[in-house]
Amino acid sequence: MTEIDKPVNMRWRWFFYAAAAYNIVIGGAGLANSAALVNDRIVGLLVVCFGIVYAMVGREPPRFGPMLWAGIVGKAGIVLLLLPDVLGGGAAPRTGVVLAGDALFTIGFLIFLLRR
Repeated sequence: MTEIDKPVNMRWRWFFYAAAAYNIVIGGAGLANSAALVNDRIVGLLVVCFGIVYAMVGREPPRFGPMLWAGIVGKAGIVLLLLPDVLGGGAAPRTGVVLAGDALFTIGFLIFLLRR
């Protein structure tokens, strides 16, 4: 049986769909904010794009799962970049909540990839 043929627990599929929804909602809010600077709206667009990738992984985890490495780098990078501002009180409201979600999805992605 090849890696692509291995069955994937349905809970993993829903986990990836949740990650997709999370990114689309968070990124979409940033993208739709017409008062935001263009650079911030570009970040929102990229977050939405990663949401599309996570939806693709949810559809076929064995096939598209390796793309999660990009998500791990992105989500872990965001946490590392913004955590000092959150801990120092200089971040925008609710940034800590968003970072907590990113950290949890990063851990989930790692568990999925390292167990396969």
